[in-house]
Amino acid sequence: MLHYKTYELDNSTAPWVVFVHGAGGSSSIWFLQIKEFIKHFNVLLVDLRGHGKSKGVAIPKGVRHYDFEDITRDVLEVLDTLNIEKAHFIGISLGTILIRNLSEIAPERVSSMIMGGAIIRLNIRAKVLVTLGNMFKRVVPYMWLYSFFAWIIMPSERHKKSRLLFVNEAKKVAQKEFMRWFTLTYEITPLLKYFEEKDTAIPTLYLMGDEDHMFLPAVRYIVTRHTNSWLEVIKNSGHVCNVDQPKEFNTKAILFLKKYSAPCSFDNSAHLAHC
Repeated sequence: MLHYKTYELDNSTAPWVVFVHGAGGSSSIWFLQIKEFIKHFNVLLVDLRGHGKSKGVAIPKGVRHYDFEDITRDVLEVLDTLNIEKAHFIGISLGTILIRNLSEIAPERVSSMIMGGAIIRLNIRAKVLVTLGNMFKRVVPYMWLYSFFAWIIMPSERHKKSRLLFVNEAKKVAQKEFMRWFTLTYEITPLLKYFEEKDTAIPTLYLMGDEDHMFLPAVRYIVTRHTNSWLEVIKNSGHVCNVDQPKEFNTKAILFLKKYSAPCSFDNSAHLAHC
């Protein structure tokens, strides 16, 4: 089973918030969120397969590849172990795809979703990167590829902290594991297309950096099509907005989680729930 860590409030009725990191990261990327969130919620942090302290998770003999469903069910297994029937989910980057997939597999377990640096659709540049990565993944050291991708996605000097954090975390991922995760890129396009066409109606807040040029345009489009979906753009921030601007990320996320579930509407322009 995945490695996980929990922070529980004395109030047993407090809702759970599950944080899901992206490819190459670990639960440590949420270090700027924990202090604020544990004031209001029970918090669950997970390390995905091959990442962080889940590097030792056993994979069935003979299994060379796995898919998004396998990884998603890893998270559900942790919820079952902890008897968490329902939770709010917060993801960053590829973690948002896993959360969205979880909402398909077990929608009854999802109270709401907060998608940071959400990957909704791959633009031409992203598709070229994925194609090049698949062409050279067996001849180029995987950390060269990862570092190059990180620089393309987070090119600004302002993104340096986020970029280095993800690169340093990725160094802890074994090359064999990196290859398994990279094979997931073959699934991404059809999966994202399905997600775009199907509206879950689960309350969803997209938190995107205004400098996340690779993924922000698609999110602007999707919130016009899906019900119960809102977009908050965080200024002076790139793809990993929870690290670039943690105070604003935390404030917007906590406000949404505390107010969205009441029988009221969420006013994206005023950042308030009207009951």
